[in-house]
Amino acid sequence: FGGPGAVFWMWVSALLGMMTGCAEKLLSVRYRRAGPAGWLGGPMYYIRDGLKSPLLAGWFALACLPATLTGGDMVQSSSIAAALQATFGWDRLAVGAAVAVLTGLVMVGGIGRIARVSSGLVPAMALLYLGGGAAVLAARADQIPEAMALIFCSALRPEAAVGGGMGYTLAAALRYGVARGVFTNEAGLGTSAMAHAAAEVDCPARQGMWGIVEVCVSTLLVCTATALVILVSGVYGPADALVRGALGAVPPDRLGAPLTAAAFSSVLGPWGGAVVSLSLLLFAFSSILGWSWYGEQSILYLTGSRRLVPAYRLMFLSCVVLGSVWEGEAVWELVDLCNALMAIPNLTALLLLSPQVLRELRDWERTGG
Repeated sequence: FGGPGAVFWMWVSALLGMMTGCAEKLLSVRYRRAGPAGWLGGPMYYIRDGLKSPLLAGWFALACLPATLTGGDMVQSSSIAAALQATFGWDRLAVGAAVAVLTGLVMVGGIGRIARVSSGLVPAMALLYLGGGAAVLAARADQIPEAMALIFCSALRPEAAVGGGMGYTLAAALRYGVARGVFTNEAGLGTSAMAHAAAEVDCPARQGMWGIVEVCVSTLLVCTATALVILVSGVYGPADALVRGALGAVPPDRLGAPLTAAAFSSVLGPWGGAVVSLSLLLFAFSSILGWSWYGEQSILYLTGSRRLVPAYRLMFLSCVVLGSVWEGEAVWELVDLCNALMAIPNLTALLLLSPQVLRELRDWERTGG
């Protein structure tokens, strides 16, 4: 919906996100506290204890709950189901039910089991996906300069990138590039800082460095590979996509995971779709697990107990099934709204607490890292 220029603004958001990602992970470790089952941390705690603003802390926790059910749950489940249906013809509802069962089995084990499962899935996904993407780009290496030129032209002169009287707008490229960039790396939202708070680390600044790596890998590496593969594959035409988008007639196989699978398959054959589907399954499933933990931490902060956690888990697993059969733009609008509502209190805290962040980083550098 934003055209190739959205990729450029995704890069910009990632470069800025490296800074916010570093700051929020550092603060999350600095202001964490011991809980009955391990460390508790995240924006709620550094906003409340560092910024001394319980109101903004509660705002963040309340906004996080619907975000976990939409962007962290339904969108991921929909991507898994759509990819497996497009590649293997599997029934989407059956896929959603299976993912819900597997999610429930991992959720009952808490952050320890979630971390163990995710630490095994994510590296496997990255190697498989980036390996497939590298093969596609190597086969179409002569088209990469043209794809890069299209990205920059569409971002800086969107009205001239496609030609004719109608073109992508700068506002659309900026809006979708930043929104999807933030969605992929979570920098500025503060959600992943909850998981980083559980790390066994000797210095908050060291964990902040992992926040930089996190954004670089997820957005600058994985998402850039995806964008370039789509642009060099020949399955995507900016002009055709623009017309179809304006008419509201974009077919499902030219959106999201099916479009990416088609791009990989254009070079790798049937194996391309399998690579995308399996990689997406591993990545999206680990994302679902992480977001379930964020929701539980928000409930624990708001209520002070785990009494409502079982009800939340039931609602979360129901949304996994619902998301598998969902198609439409309405949930994406809700995702962006929830992300904005989380970003407002979190970015406010990062700005006001930045002197503490810089002081921690200087002390860490002074001691040799």
